Amino acid sequence: MSRFISLRASIGGFVGIIASYSAGFILMPIESAAIVAPMGASAVLAFGVPASPLATPRAVILGNVLSATIGVIVSLIPDVPLLIACALSVGLAIAAMNASKSLHPPGGASALTATLLHPGNHDLTTGFLFPFVPVGLNAVALTIAAIAYHRITGHTYPHRPQDVEASTVIQNYFTRENIYNALQSMPDTLDVEPGDIEQLLAIIDKNKCDLK
Repeated sequence: MSRFISLRASIGGFVGIIASYSAGFILMPIESAAIVAPMGASAVLAFGVPASPLATPRAVILGNVLSATIGVIVSLIPDVPLLIACALSVGLAIAAMNASKSLHPPGGASALTATLLHPGNHDLTTGFLFPFVPVGLNAVALTIAAIAYHRITGHTYPHRPQDVEASTVIQNYFTRENIYNALQSMPDTLDVEPGDIEQLLAIIDKNKCDLK
């Protein structure tokens, strides 16, 4: 990562956390937390690697809210040892995020936070509001800040792969469908969109042609 990109991401994270904290501070009851720790990790993704499928607005918002909901539900199951409750909340959160196409690493932290804080200890209303306020509120504010910041700095968020002219390499050797099928066949999930791979191949092909 270049120094300029690193600086831009750092400033973005600063702005995003201010927005997220401010939303919680203004709208949350005074005795409640204004922000939850997983937002720090969400900010790293939204501002540091905004092109990642793990950093989309859907992932940031739904991933955190869904995972926190699971964490609250697990925390309400009686007589479950804390070790098992923590492991169960994170495991179920991963499964739920995958199923809803909202995989977001900080979601695991949101699930764990909800289980450890056990907000349902206060009352059920507080417990079931926790995934939405403060978690959802923080996530929405962070996402809005990310959209605004990336647009101000001349970038697109949420990320969309650029349309590229079909290069000679792509025309002669493989199609977009080939790229997609190859990604699906990988033994482990790659954090990349098929369109970005196509753009990368087109850039490589163009650079090779320019050198001839």
